[in-house]
Amino acid sequence: QVQLVESGGGLVQAGGSLRLSCAASGSIFSINAMGWYRQAPGKQRELVALGTNGGNTHYATSVKGRFTISRDTAKNTVYLQMSSLKPEDTAVYYCKAVIVRRVGGPQFQYWGQGTLVTVSE
Repeated sequence: QVQLVESGGGLVQAGGSLRLSCAASGSIFSINAMGWYRQAPGKQRELVALGTNGGNTHYATSVKGRFTISRDTAKNTVYLQMSSLKPEDTAVYYCKAVIVRRVGGPQFQYWGQGTLVTVSE
């Protein structure tokens, strides 16, 4: 079993900051990538930021320069520091991890339960 537990969502005024955390636990051999997606009401889920084991990071154009993804590999945790938040950032934010559960095994995607971020005018 693998679990992803997110925290840090909430209500913030436009221009403010929030930090999201996502901790992976369970039967984990390695984590190849961890990142964040979001889904606003009536819209499809979209990539926000993703970090891979090679040190590469990818950001949605809409958040570049405002959001920063980071990982604590020892704690199997990924963070999303969000600054200069805008009302259009309002969404449920989901953590995703690409995990190998045993040596030589395949990798699978796992999702957290989501945490709501609301940015008011």
